Amino acid sequence: MNDKDQAFVLPLNKRNGQPDRSWADDDFTAVEDGAADFNAGLASVGFIRAAIRRSARIWGAIAVAGMLIGCAVSIATPHAAQASTTLLLTVGPEPVAGTAIQNDAAMAQSRAVAELVVRKLGLPQSASSFVGTYTATPVTDRVMRITVSAPSGNDAVTWANAVAAEFLQYRAKYLESQQQEVFLALNQQLNQAKQQINSMTSQIRRLSSQHRSPAQQRTLIRLEAQRNQAVSALTTLEQNVNSTRATTQGTTAAETKNSGVLDAAALIPPHSKLKRLILYAAVGLVGGLALSLGFIVIRALISDRLYRRDDVARALGAPVKLSVGAVRLGRWRPGKHGLAAAQNMNVRRIVAFLGRTVSIRSRGGAALAVVPVDDPQVAALSLISLAVSLAEQGKQVVVADLADGTPAAGLLGSRNPGIRPVTVYDTRLIVAIPEPDDAAPVGPLGRTSTQAQRSPFTEAVTAACSSSDVLLTLAPLDPSVGGEHLGTWAADAVVVITAGRSSWTKIQAAGEMVRLADTRLVSGVLVGADASDDSLGVVRTPEGGHEAQVVTDSLHPDGEESFIAPDWGTAGRRPRDR
Repeated sequence: MNDKDQAFVLPLNKRNGQPDRSWADDDFTAVEDGAADFNAGLASVGFIRAAIRRSARIWGAIAVAGMLIGCAVSIATPHAAQASTTLLLTVGPEPVAGTAIQNDAAMAQSRAVAELVVRKLGLPQSASSFVGTYTATPVTDRVMRITVSAPSGNDAVTWANAVAAEFLQYRAKYLESQQQEVFLALNQQLNQAKQQINSMTSQIRRLSSQHRSPAQQRTLIRLEAQRNQAVSALTTLEQNVNSTRATTQGTTAAETKNSGVLDAAALIPPHSKLKRLILYAAVGLVGGLALSLGFIVIRALISDRLYRRDDVARALGAPVKLSVGAVRLGRWRPGKHGLAAAQNMNVRRIVAFLGRTVSIRSRGGAALAVVPVDDPQVAALSLISLAVSLAEQGKQVVVADLADGTPAAGLLGSRNPGIRPVTVYDTRLIVAIPEPDDAAPVGPLGRTSTQAQRSPFTEAVTAACSSSDVLLTLAPLDPSVGGEHLGTWAADAVVVITAGRSSWTKIQAAGEMVRLADTRLVSGVLVGADASDDSLGVVRTPEGGHEAQVVTDSLHPDGEESFIAPDWGTAGRRPRDR
């Protein structure tokens, strides 16, 4: 039996020497079906901190913009002049010390006082707007300071004096009205007492003019006694009322006459322009920072994008065996100049991982598909770097670019459909590009695909692969097209995901399409992972809770690799398919 008659040489079971088909039974990762509406991890302090760190450029730029806006406002807004005056106020009895001065401060900032000032000065503004130009602040229990802001120093002094004068007049009228209310209440008490005495006197007169029975006589005696008591109470009440009136008049007069301006209005020395600029800049900086951080935190909490390795692994249904930091390629440059970005350390780590994945099946022809979920550039660069590395080792490598725009083939300077050799860094590669209208091109493996039939392109790729060692395929999958054709390009696939670029649904769809294509989903590669992400990126089975095994590295007892890949064009079918 030669290689053309036998597509796969099955590994021997180490225990009984029989063919081991465990690799064929483990094509699908045993994981629970993930729901689309998942909780992408707890919103812990670490999660919020990672979200803030990822968006450092955004909140930093907004904070700087806020600072610049504050500086611009400081320069563009004219500095208002301020003047202040101090009032000494005599207050009456108060249940709690300091209550009266607080009431006076509220009275000074009322619309009623502001309206009096506006009318007196003839200002072209409403009382409501004028209230915002001054403040009344208690200094002690009897001292209050009024501070006024105005366009000029003269206006500030004039307005401050006017506010103080109108407030004192308004306060005096208010105290007089309170005194009148007290007098009215006292008069009402006197009138009620007098009316009660008059009523009893009328009853006594009526009974005295009549023939009285013993009961009426007793009533008369009782009424006379009550009237005498009422007259005595009235005398006492009149004395108290007179005393209260005198006290109230004295208190009101003292509060009115002994209250006045302690310090006349004077200008407040303004802050220097530099201090004002610094103050406005600090306010703008803090405001912009608070606004941007609030936006970032809210966006992180409501976003359905995945960042953590465990979340990506659960959505993908396969472990994330490699995660690297962000890969900044700068401006994407097609052609061989773009390969210079392969020196990026994170790209080199991805290439090394893909190389180890290919080396697991390195005897005979090997086929690996790289499936980018969101950004094809990193995946294309890694794939081409791996192809060049294998070619430098003497391998015959075929690179198939199935992505729109041919990002992988573009790095080799080839964009036209067809099969053609290219030379890069003194190494020879074969590039395969399907026709643009072929959404699901069939590959060289002998698997059947209901999406498309074998075409001249397929025959050409098969002929090229028949004399090659490795087939590397860049194969983005579109849910609207499906991924069944992936099984005709590779038996193993690695999915590349960029952190924060894809939702749970999109990543899950990519994993399901790979598995439905009867292709082994080896692992996921997470690009742009947070350094603070301590999750392992494993998939747990619903039964035992252990990590689901996706790749089984079975070796012969002698230590050699047991997997021999298909001879291109003749098989590509798994043993159970034949």
